[in-house]
Parts: sequence; structure tokens; C-alpha cells
Amino acid sequence: MKARKVPQRKCIVCQKTLSKREMLRIVRTPEGEVELDLSGKKNGRGAYICGDAEAFKKARKTKAFDRALKVNLTPEQYERLEQDFSSVQDKFKSVSCGKPDEQSE
Repeated sequence: MKARKVPQRKCIVCQKTLSKREMLRIVRTPEGEVELDLSGKKNGRGAYICGDAEAFKKARKTKAFDRALKVNLTPEQYERLEQDFSSVQDKFKSVSCGKPDEQSE
């Protein structure tokens, strides 16, 4: 049998490539709303991030979401995203965010 291809995605913070299931997707819907996409199938422009709280803080500080989703997020939108992120963080916690060369230690 032919082996199935596992979809790979790149974290917008650390640029680490992981399987799609190990990453958390943030999506900008066609209506302009920015929200978490746990199914990975919502319509809109998506960006992937590692499940680490440190990665979310770094993405907020460097405005990685703004660049990846091509939208300017307000502080209120960041707060709502952070609350949603913290509620599902345990599911994605096993993958830590960091530069690829740091993982060899």
C-alpha cells in the first residue's frame, strides 16, 4: 500500500515545520473576524502557530498574526484570541515553540 502524505505546516513564530494536527490554526474569515479554527476547515485565510503560550506572546509582540492574516488586530481582538487560546492550550501543549536548531539539544 502507498503511504499517506501527512500535511505539513509552518509556525508563523518559530518557522518550525510540523504536521497540521500538531499546530493551532488562526483564521481570518471572509467577514473579517479573526478566530481559532480547531477543525482546520473554516473558510478564510489561515495561519498556524505552535501550541505554546510563549509562542502566542511572541506572535502578539512581533505582530506575526497581523502580517500572516493581512489584517490589523485591535487589543480587544488579541485579548479574545488569548482567552480562546488558553482554553485549548492543553491539547497542543506537547509541541514547544522554538527555532529548529534549538530542538537538537
